[in-house]
Amino acid sequence: MFDISFSELIVIGFVALIVIGPERLPKVARTLGHLLGRAQRYVNDVKSDISREVQLDELRKLQSQVTESARELETSVRQEYETARSAIEAPAQEAVAELQSTAASLTETLPVAETTSKPAA
Repeated sequence: MFDISFSELIVIGFVALIVIGPERLPKVARTLGHLLGRAQRYVNDVKSDISREVQLDELRKLQSQVTESARELETSVRQEYETARSAIEAPAQEAVAELQSTAASLTETLPVAETTSKPAA
């Protein structure tokens, strides 16, 4: 975190011993240690929150990409379905129309047979 060498720490400790005094130096050092610990925990919490938000953002982007791909696939499948359906329905309708016209022409050309019931002997 800080670029402080061991010799610089000794100088800082010696100055603190002279300024603060030997009675209060352990209490000040303990308090300073607690404050540094809190600061490190706070920085780590902020880092983890930022990391979590970045991951959530990436997941949201991935979700939108997957959703868009699914929509494109659905559109493509619908288009193929409609194309296949129209390709099948058109000849089927023509065949039905042809069968109906053939049936109509056959009923016109064939004489209607009269059926009479004969008594059973």
